[in-house]
Parts: sequence; structure tokens; C-alpha cells
Amino acid sequence: MSIRLSIEALEVLDAIDREGSFSAAAESLHRVPSAITYTIRTLEDDLDIKLFDRSGHKAKLTAAGLELLREGRHLLKAAGELERRVRRVATGIETDIRIAISDLLRLEPLYDILDRFYRQAFGTRVYLQREVYGGSWDALISNRADISIGAPGEGPSGGGYTTRLLGTLEFVFAIAPHHPLADLPEPLSNHDIQQHRSISAADSSRHLPPKTSGILDGQDVLSVPDIPSKALAQIKGLGVGYLPRKLAEYHAARGELLIREVAEPKPEVVAYVAWRSGGKAQQWLLQELQKVGMEAFLPG
Repeated sequence: MSIRLSIEALEVLDAIDREGSFSAAAESLHRVPSAITYTIRTLEDDLDIKLFDRSGHKAKLTAAGLELLREGRHLLKAAGELERRVRRVATGIETDIRIAISDLLRLEPLYDILDRFYRQAFGTRVYLQREVYGGSWDALISNRADISIGAPGEGPSGGGYTTRLLGTLEFVFAIAPHHPLADLPEPLSNHDIQQHRSISAADSSRHLPPKTSGILDGQDVLSVPDIPSKALAQIKGLGVGYLPRKLAEYHAARGELLIREVAEPKPEVVAYVAWRSGGKAQQWLLQELQKVGMEAFLPG
């Protein structure tokens, strides 16, 4: 099926409505009035509908004409945006960038960077997504993300990406004040902990094998979407587990959690900023990210 609409015809229709007459539209488009009339007549013939009611002193858009104008303006806007995006690609600027950020980290520092990014007028669309545990790496190697912030531990084999150390993250064992473990002496043994439900943030990997951490053999598990959900579940006493130290200390200061020593503490987690090759907009973002340390991203 051939498309009978053209961008040129929609531009003419838009100009007639904006300028108020065929002659004024012709002037604004730097064309002769007969060309404007011909374009509209041809469009009406091609669509087999009347776009203007010419029975009065002044031609007025019909209901069909108004609908075409309304929807046509969306097409004109999209066409203009497409034209600009193609030009940006030709100059090495990406049309879009996808950024994955670990659920262990705060969004505020990234939002500050994006505020400065938009002032650069790259015109690049940015998509943010939260990833949990190994999902930060999974998003990168499966092309769901161009940049991954806070990817924990060593990355998967195969390469295809570059990394920079962001910092280390310390975890502590946290429980609700009314949880049964609160009455036991420290340090809590694995046997003590194994008797109670663990709260686990589910790995968001789609292609890599999902990982777990801090769960003992035979221990009951409540799986939740992310670290904020995990902290809330532990505050409610639904289970126990490890939380980033600053986050746990924040809730402990509010009397919502207790931090307990354990016989076998969880080691610190090394986190990275990782990225695939990109263009000028991504390079700018990576330079700004390099100015922000792990401490700024820590929740709590």
C-alpha cells in the first residue's frame, strides 16, 4: 500500500492553519499561492476527502481536515526529531544511552550529573534502569545498558567492556529490634542465623546465572526486588540479612534496626563503573562519573 501523505503536504496544512490563510501560508513557506492551492487539492484528491469547506467567504478546515492537522503535527514533530537525531549520529553523538545503576547505590549523584548533561544539549535520550547484584554485569554484556554503575565483583569473562574501580562497599548484619536474634549474645553463629529466614534481593540477571549472597544452606528465604525492599522487610521483622553499612546505620539511628556482630562476617564488595564503547555523549558522562566517588552514592 502506497502512502499518500507527505511531509511537505502536512507542512503546508500546518502553515495554513498557523498563518490563517492560503496566501499567508505561501509567504511563510516562500512559495507562490498557486503552489499551496495545488498541494492541498492534490492531497484531497489522493485521500478522496475534503480537507477544507470552501462554501463561505473563507475556507475552513473540515472535521477530517482538523483531525489530519492534529495528527499530522505529531508526524511533523517526529520527522523533525528524526532529522536532528540522524545529524547527531553523523557527528558521533549517540541517539540514546542506557545506564544501569546498582540497587545498592543512591540515584541523587547520577541525577546531578544528568542535570549538567542536559545543559550540554547533546540531544541524546537517556534511559535509566535499576539492576540487582549480577544484573549490573548482565545488562552490560547483553546490550541492555551502555554504562553500568556499581557493578559488584569481577565482571564476566569475554570482555567487550572497560571498567574503572568505583570503590568498596561494607556490609553489616541487621535485624529488627523485636526479632528473636536480638536476644542472643554476639557474635551470632551461622547456626543461630540459619534458624531464621533470610531476606534476599533477587538478582536481576536475564542471561548470566543469577547469584545469591549471605544465604546459608537450608535457610528459608524471602526474595524481594531490591535493597530498599530488603531493608524494609528486615525492619518489619520478616527476616534477617546483610545491608550496606551506611543504610543499616541510618535505620539503626532511628531505632528501626539493630546491627549485630556475626562469627563469619560478609567481606567487603568491590564495585565498578563499566561501559561498552560509545560516542561523545557517553564520553562526557564517563568523565563526570569519574569525579564522583563511592561515598557519594552510598545510601543512608
